[in-house]
Amino acid sequence: MSEPGDDGALVLFSGGQDSTTCLAWALERFARVETVGFDYGQRHRVELERRGVLRQALTRLKGRWARQLGEDHTLSLTALSKVSDTALTRNVEIEMAEGGLPNTFVPGRNIIFLTFAAALAYRRGLRHIVGGMCETDYSGYPDCRDDTIKALQVALNLGMEKRFVLHTPLMWIDKAQTWALAETLGGAPLVEIVIEDTHTCYLGERGARHDWGYGCGTCPACRLRADGFARFHAAKGDAA
Repeated sequence: MSEPGDDGALVLFSGGQDSTTCLAWALERFARVETVGFDYGQRHRVELERRGVLRQALTRLKGRWARQLGEDHTLSLTALSKVSDTALTRNVEIEMAEGGLPNTFVPGRNIIFLTFAAALAYRRGLRHIVGGMCETDYSGYPDCRDDTIKALQVALNLGMEKRFVLHTPLMWIDKAQTWALAETLGGAPLVEIVIEDTHTCYLGERGARHDWGYGCGTCPACRLRADGFARFHAAKGDAA
């Protein structure tokens, strides 16, 4: 098989705020963009249901994006929930676990996601792989660290004899800056899409509508998103 084309990208697309912002980022940079989501038995699987809604919303936002957005793929990784015992894969209370990590950490999740994404990109002829990993607002998850992603890129390229590039556009920005990046990429309409259509809440709550979007409002993901939105709006007010 020939080397992957340099104009194509595969985005790890969960249906959440971060991955939606990353999808918009990729659509601004690559001529051909495909998406992949993972069903790993997650407690908040409502995020998977938002993916189609979000893809349609983004294609309506910019005609160019509609032409560039290609196929969507959903891969079943339910074995991950069988080997993990976490608050994202079990109906248990979210709390800090031994070792200082929250029990929302799913060991190996991002490593497995990126490995399967690379295998899919190999078949689809896509060189660039985009993920929403972030070391700034990351709850201490070790597989979100820049060093982990760089090491994995080396391993994937050696193991598949390719030259994939793993992109993490959110790595060094916080949640307020992630909101700002969405505004830069798609203006107020993209910010509104993130508010109305994405899902981030770990508990899968979609009933209550807050100014920052839907969610329980109390889990770590909701608190992080809400705090970022408040700081994003405060910064806009200061700049006015």
